Amino acid sequence: MFATTNQDTAVQLLEAVGLAGTAPSASLQALVNADARYLKDLKINVTNALNAGTLSKKEAYLIGVAVAVNDKQPVLQASFEKLATAEGATEKEIAEVISCTSLMSANNVFYRFRHFVNKEFYTATPAGIRMSIMANPVIGKEFFELLSLVVSALNGCEMCVTSHEEAVLKQGTEQLRVLEAVRLGAVLRSLVVLL
Repeated sequence: MFATTNQDTAVQLLEAVGLAGTAPSASLQALVNADARYLKDLKINVTNALNAGTLSKKEAYLIGVAVAVNDKQPVLQASFEKLATAEGATEKEIAEVISCTSLMSANNVFYRFRHFVNKEFYTATPAGIRMSIMANPVIGKEFFELLSLVVSALNGCEMCVTSHEEAVLKQGTEQLRVLEAVRLGAVLRSLVVLL
């Protein structure tokens, strides 16, 4: 059996997220050149997180879309959209993932502000942010809440993380599914840093 080189590992990592044939970024290439052990860990982390037992392939790829949108990675976004579509995701579902990510971007800033300042006026005054897509989501209430939780965790909003974690559990979601979804978001963020 042949040993896998770091170049092979980088290729496999990019293939796992649908970026086969893409040239490695300068950061990724630096890890290849230095024979960094971390590259193998990252490939394993990404592969394992994308294949989590509580997430369907479609759901994992839609979370990938959200991470890519949130972190402004259009090439990765297009790749995850293609992978999600191959698993049955519709245009409306992908559009809703993008919309959810955008909405969480606003909510995470606003509610983090409320939490940081912690003054009665700010917490008692209505947010004034329209959120009608949360009422009857195309992707289903449970997955919408799970996606909102992942994006909120990425953006570091304690209030939103707590609120969406509670809401998703009320939908009957197991804690392992929550953990695996957030881990996928975190691991994909670690990849984005190198793209």
